[in-house]
Amino acid sequence: MDIATLLGVIVGLGAIGWGMTAGGSLSTFWNLGSVAITLGGAVAGTLIAFPFSRLKEIFKIGRKAFIDSEADPETVIATLVSFAEKARRDGLLALEDEAQQLEDPFLQKGIQLVVDGTDPELVRSILEIELSFLEERHKQGQSVFDTLGFLAPAFGMIGTLIGLIQMLKNLSDPSTVGPNMAVALITTFYGALIANLICIPIASKLRVRSSEEILLKEVIIEGILSIQAGENPRIVREKLEAFLSPVRRNGRAAHVAAAEGQQVVMGSGR
Repeated sequence: MDIATLLGVIVGLGAIGWGMTAGGSLSTFWNLGSVAITLGGAVAGTLIAFPFSRLKEIFKIGRKAFIDSEADPETVIATLVSFAEKARRDGLLALEDEAQQLEDPFLQKGIQLVVDGTDPELVRSILEIELSFLEERHKQGQSVFDTLGFLAPAFGMIGTLIGLIQMLKNLSDPSTVGPNMAVALITTFYGALIANLICIPIASKLRVRSSEEILLKEVIIEGILSIQAGENPRIVREKLEAFLSPVRRNGRAAHVAAAEGQQVVMGSGR
């Protein structure tokens, strides 16, 4: 579970709920007709905008915003460096059995292409084509939530207009003006809440997840081509760590230095 996403939802709902109860009862902000107009209208508009084959996966796509990213560049770099060491020691064909045990299909495909003796430029081309289509699929998922975030406030405004029209029809009874105005404004509130607390943040988190996965795939591509070129494993590590942020690189360097220092101490103790 992604703590940041969960915490954001809890804090957002808590703050808004506290603000709502500070001036009255929560029941004041509940209106079933407003929910139907705002949420139903946004969903209907999204159904019109996208094919059903994409929409039926919306919960699977949205779930990615609430789970920790599986992308771990450091682990992938360590795997690629170990493959580079084995390839220099035993040859590229020695990687075939280990490639079959990999859980990442993208990395497995790349290693298999290298083992099969595919031309380096063709290897890069195949993997980059797959990467570009992966990015396009991610953008399609993000666009669903972007559309929901765009339509929800619009249908909230439509609900407000409907409520105002109904209110103006009953101006002869001044006692109904206040309650009818409150109901009219609730739809705008619903639209803003759905867009700004749910849809737009989820779309943004999906973009972050996509960028993390694309970075991981780019690391894999460079690592595979370096292995195929027979580069020194140390050079492979230095090249791939260039993809990491300075903070992560420095953190890893400190970890390695500490590990090496511990080995020296243990060796001197013997």
